[in-house]
Amino acid sequence: MSSNPVAETVASLMPGAQAELAELVAFKSVADFDQYPRSESEGAANWIADALRAEGFQDVALLDTPDGTQSVYGFLPGPEVAKTVLLYAHYDVQPPLDEAAWTTPPFELTERDGRWYGRGAADCKGGFIMHLLALRALKANGGVPVGVKVIVEGSEEQGTGGLERYAEQHPELLTADTIVIGDVGNFRLGLPTVTSTLRGMTLVRVQIDTLEGNLHSGQFGGAAPDALGALIRVLDSLRAEDGSTTIDGLTGEARWEGLQYQEEAFRKDAKVLDGVELIGSGTVADRVWARPAVTVLGIDCPPVVGATPSVQAGARALVSLRVPPGVDAVEATKLLQAHLEARTPWGARVRTEQIGQGQPFRADTSSPAYTAMAEAMAVAYPGEEMQSAGQGGSIPLCNTLASLYPRAEILLIGLSEPQAQIHAVNESVSPDELERLSVTEALFLQKYAAS
Repeated sequence: MSSNPVAETVASLMPGAQAELAELVAFKSVADFDQYPRSESEGAANWIADALRAEGFQDVALLDTPDGTQSVYGFLPGPEVAKTVLLYAHYDVQPPLDEAAWTTPPFELTERDGRWYGRGAADCKGGFIMHLLALRALKANGGVPVGVKVIVEGSEEQGTGGLERYAEQHPELLTADTIVIGDVGNFRLGLPTVTSTLRGMTLVRVQIDTLEGNLHSGQFGGAAPDALGALIRVLDSLRAEDGSTTIDGLTGEARWEGLQYQEEAFRKDAKVLDGVELIGSGTVADRVWARPAVTVLGIDCPPVVGATPSVQAGARALVSLRVPPGVDAVEATKLLQAHLEARTPWGARVRTEQIGQGQPFRADTSSPAYTAMAEAMAVAYPGEEMQSAGQGGSIPLCNTLASLYPRAEILLIGLSEPQAQIHAVNESVSPDELERLSVTEALFLQKYAAS
C-alpha cells in the first residue's frame, strides 16, 4: 500500500484491532436462542455499545427490535452542514456447525498462516472493526469530515427482519446521504470490489402427511403412501436434469453482464470434488448472481442410525429460494408455495409456510459516492481498479433502506472474500484485507465529504 498518513495510522492500529476482534469473536452471538443463550448476543451488543461510546458517539442505544433481538445505534456529529454517512455491520453469527471439524476453536480468534480464524471474523464482526479503524484513522488525521451513524444488527443471519421492521417504524433514525454496508467482500483477495446487486431470498417450510401413524413397511409397504417418498418427489421437482432451478412460473434465463466468475476459480472457491459437475446452465456469474437458486436446507425424517422398517406418516423440509434482482420476492414465494403444493403426489396432504423473506437489491453505480469509492480503492489497492460484482447472498435490509431513503446512495463492501469461508467451518479474515478496506473507508469518507 502506498504511504499516506491514513494508511500509516491504520497500520499502527492493527495489533489493537486484532485484540478487539478476539474479544468480539468470543461472544457466541448466534441469534437462535434455542441453541445459544440470549446473554451471548446481549454481551456482544453491549461490547459494541461501549466501543462506540469510547469513540465519542452520542445517543448510543440498544434498540429492541420486533424479532426479540437488539441492534446497536450511535451517532457521531460531523462539521456543520456536513453530509451524513450510515455505516452498517452485524454482530450476530451463523452457528459454528461441527465444532470438532474446526482446526481451532470457533469462538477463539486464532492467527494461522497469515489469517485470523474464528466465527464472525469476516462475517461480520470484522466489518464493525473495519468501521472503527476507519474512524480512528480519520480522527488522527484532521478529524471525521462527515456526520456518522453506525447501526450494528443483531439478527441478520436469521433473516427474521428485526432491524428492517424497526427502521420502518422509526424512519427518521437511519436517514443518511450515503449508506455503507460492510457485509460483503472483494471478488478476490486483494481485488477491490463493490457489490452492485444482491439476490433476495425466501424460506418456505413444507409439511406432507399421508397416514395417521407410521406403518410396518413389510405389512403395508407398496400400497400405503409414504410421506417421505412424496416429499422426495416434490423436492426433486424443483430442479431440472442439469440441476437448474425449475419453479413453475419463475423465469431463470437472465444474464450477468460485467465481471465474470471463471468456472475453475469457482470450483476452487466452492471446493467442488474432482469429477463432480457444476449444476445449472449459462455462465457461473449468470447462475450465482442473476438467476434463482433453490436449496433444500433440511429434512425432518428418521436418521439412518436407529431407523425402523416403517412407512413414514409425515415428513417436512425447509426450502430456500434465492431471488435475483428484477424478481419480486413476495411473488417468488407465492410461486414456490404453489409449485410445492401442485407437485405433491398421491393426493397427500401438504402445507407450506413462509418463515423468512427478503427482496433483492440493485445499486446505482453511477452515483458520486461510487466515484469517491473508486478513488479511495485506487489508493488503498495500488495498481488495481475497483470492480463491480454481484453477490448471490442476501441482505434484506438493503431494500428496506433503499425504500425508506430513496435519495441515499448505498455501497456494499466488506471482508468476506472467497478464502474467508463465511458460514462454513474455519471461517477466517485476512488482516491485510481488513487493513486495506479500513484505509479505503477512511479515504472514501474524506473524498465523499469533499465531493
